[in-house]
Amino acid sequence: MIRMLQPWWLLTLLPVLAVAALYVWRQRHRRAYAMRFTNVDLLRTLAPKGLGWRRHVAAVALLLCLLTLATATARPAIDTREPLERATIMLAVDVSLSMQADDVAPNRLQAAQEAAKQFVGELPETYNLGLVSFAKSANVLVPPTKDRAAVNAAIDGLVLAEATATGEAVFTCLEAIRSVPADGAAGIPPARIVLLSDGFRTAGRSVEEAAAAAQAANVPVSTIAFGTDSGQVDIGGQAQRVPVDRLALADLAETTEGHFYEAASVTELKQVYQDMGSSIGFRTEPREITQWYAGVALLFALAAAGASLLWTSRIL
Repeated sequence: MIRMLQPWWLLTLLPVLAVAALYVWRQRHRRAYAMRFTNVDLLRTLAPKGLGWRRHVAAVALLLCLLTLATATARPAIDTREPLERATIMLAVDVSLSMQADDVAPNRLQAAQEAAKQFVGELPETYNLGLVSFAKSANVLVPPTKDRAAVNAAIDGLVLAEATATGEAVFTCLEAIRSVPADGAAGIPPARIVLLSDGFRTAGRSVEEAAAAAQAANVPVSTIAFGTDSGQVDIGGQAQRVPVDRLALADLAETTEGHFYEAASVTELKQVYQDMGSSIGFRTEPREITQWYAGVALLFALAAAGASLLWTSRIL
């Protein structure tokens, strides 16, 4: 279906229609004047054989050219359905103070940042990717997007804070996944959550509640444990042990049918999205076809010039 992106420009049709009306009026007036010449036999000898209907061809073609050009100024367009990939991965990165432990070089957070950025680089460009950071609460730093630069910039800007709300991180990721536009597809998009942490929830809803919610939404959560049992951090001038809670992270992954890793590599992380599949939605976008109208107008102009040269030896 053709629609006009700037329909008010159709007002330019009015002067063209005025010219057409003037032409019709002039032709009728010309016939009336010819009828005043009563000596028909003498008229036939003085005037050459008329062109008949052919004399109107050039004028009609020119008027059609002007009508087409006037319509083109309104920017005609047709609606097209553009496919849109909806598959989504949410990265959730633990920024609790325990992530500053240096039992993983250079420390847990920097190792997680590096692994996350490598994963971003390997992820298919058609997938949506979002980023959540969590400590005492969980926050969406980058909603699902195909802008990889924005995600990498947010990963580089992660800042440590107190507490660990692992369950809240999963709930926040699920909310972000639900925000992906449907664009004609049914249900939420196929999605995965990749959670990078050293475990031990200390705030927010429980990991069990989060696992149940992710399972109900059919969103697997893959967890990646950073750190060792000997990890320590200096908090308030005192050294505190911060062992990794492998059991909680492994249970979260198993309950939701995700994957659990202790040492993440790019090769291992690829398993997170290899079985994701995709969900193609469609977005209706106008595609301008002004050039089509310009082409048709050019053909009418050429027809007008050709007819005029053929039958009158003049260009209009």
